[in-house]
Amino acid sequence: MGRVAALWVPNWPLVVSGAEPEAAVAVVSKGVVLACSAAARAAGVRRRMRVRVAQARCADLRVVDRDLEAEIRDFEPVVRHLEEHVLARLEVIRPGLLAAPGRGPARYWGGEEQLADRMRTAVAEAGHGALVGVADTVFAAALAARRDLIVPGGATASFLAPYPVGVLGLPRLTELLERLGVMTVGAFAALPPERVAARFGAAAAAAHRTARGVEARPLAAAPAGERYAVVQAFEPAEQRIEPATFVAKALAERLHERLAQAALVCARLEVAAELADERETLSRVFRHEGRLSALAVAERVRGLLQAWADAGAFGEGASGGIAALVLRPEALSAASGRQQALFGEALTPEEVERAAARVQALLGHQAVRRVEFGGGRSPAERVRRIPFGDADTVRRLPAGPWPGRLPAPHPAAVFARPLPAALMDVDGALVEVSARLEMAAAPAVLRVDGHGEAAVTGWAGPWPVLEQWWEPGRARRIARMQVTTQDGRAWLLVISRSRWWAEACYG
Repeated sequence: MGRVAALWVPNWPLVVSGAEPEAAVAVVSKGVVLACSAAARAAGVRRRMRVRVAQARCADLRVVDRDLEAEIRDFEPVVRHLEEHVLARLEVIRPGLLAAPGRGPARYWGGEEQLADRMRTAVAEAGHGALVGVADTVFAAALAARRDLIVPGGATASFLAPYPVGVLGLPRLTELLERLGVMTVGAFAALPPERVAARFGAAAAAAHRTARGVEARPLAAAPAGERYAVVQAFEPAEQRIEPATFVAKALAERLHERLAQAALVCARLEVAAELADERETLSRVFRHEGRLSALAVAERVRGLLQAWADAGAFGEGASGGIAALVLRPEALSAASGRQQALFGEALTPEEVERAAARVQALLGHQAVRRVEFGGGRSPAERVRRIPFGDADTVRRLPAGPWPGRLPAPHPAAVFARPLPAALMDVDGALVEVSARLEMAAAPAVLRVDGHGEAAVTGWAGPWPVLEQWWEPGRARRIARMQVTTQDGRAWLLVISRSRWWAEACYG
C-alpha cells in the first residue's frame, strides 16, 4: 500500500491577498467565501458561505475577490523550494495544497515524522507556515494535513469514518445519502460496493473507494505519456507571457478533444515549458480529475509562466524565452461520462447551484424549481416541482404500491390545474357514474374549457380510485376515464362529486 504526504498552507487565498492578520477579511469567488481571517471566523463567517450571509454576520467584513493567477504565481516558489530541498516530484492539488508520494522520501529522511518536519521547515524557509498530513490516499492525506496528523498505515478507513459524507465533495450524493440516513463516511463505506455502483453511478463508486481508504481512481486504462500530449513550438522563442497563455488555452482544447475521442480522462496534468537555450525544461503537475476546463488550464499556465518569469528562468536577450509549451496528461483512465450543457462546456453541480441561487435572489425562492419523480396515482402527482435548494419533505416512493395508478402510455400534457369539462350523452345531459361504476348513458360529446367541443369516438373505464381514505378531511372517491374524440385528441377525465374535469391530454 502506498503512502501519500500532503502539505497545506492554511488560508492561502487570504495570504496572497495581503490582508492584515487582525482585520475581518474574506476572499470570495462567484459570491462564495473561499477563505476568511480569524477575526471574520470569530464573527461567524465560514468557508462556502454566501457573501450576503457573511456580511450579515460581520458588519465590518472586507470582501476581496480571489486572484487565482496570483495564488499560482506566489505558490510556485514554495513548490520549487520543496522540490529542491525535500521532495523530487510534487503534485499541486490547488494553490496552497500539494501532495507527493511519501514512502520513498520517508525512507530517505528517516521516517514519516522526519519527512513532515523537513516539509514544514522548507515552507517556513520560504516565509510561510504549513501543516503536513500523511495517509494511504491523497484524499485522506489532505484531510490529515488540516490536523497536522500522520495516519498509521492501514488505518485510513477508520480515520475517515467519523467525517460527514459532505467531505466527499458530491452535493447531490450527500443529499441522497442523508435522506437514507447515511450521515458519515464510515457508514457510506460499509455499504456494498456493487450496490453503490448500481444505485448511484460511477462518481459515487469512486467516492465509495475513497471512503474505504482506497485511491478513487482505478488502474490506468492506458499509459500516460506522449501519445496524448499536445505541443506548441515557438519559432522564434516566445518571451512574452500573454501569447503563451493564449496558446495554452488552444492546447487545452486540443487535449480535451483527444481524450474525449479516446473515451479517457486524466487524473493529473503536467505543464512543461522547454527553454530556448536548452538549459532545462520547467514543469509542474496539477491534479485535474477531468474537471479543469480549457480556460482553467490557461489560468494555471499563466500563473506558472509568470512565476517562472519573475524567477528569471526564461533568461534575457535573443537567446532566452520559451521554445515549446507542452501539456501532458497523466494517470489516464476510462471516462465514466458527463452530462454536457446545452451550449459551451459542461457545468459542474456547484456552478448550477450558484446560477440558481442568483436567479432566486432576483426573482424569488419559488422562481427556480427542480423536478422530482415521486409516487402517486394521477400523472400530476407523479411529478413534483420543488424549489431549488429545498429538500423533498413528502418523499413518496415512486415504486409504490399505488393501487389505481394510471398505466402507460402516459399523457403528453398534464395540466397544472384540471380543466372544467362536460361529458354528455346524445341528448346533451351530463353522463353520471354510479357507485357501481355504471354509466347512465353512453358518452357522445366532450367539451373542455378552452379546447372546444368534439364528438366522442371511444372510451375506456371508468376506474375507481379511493384516495387518502385514512384522512377524513382529505379523503375523496373519484373515477377516471380515457376518452378519444373526433378531432384526433385523447383525454384523461376524472369525475368527482358529479363534476367532470380534464386532468391531461394525450395529444
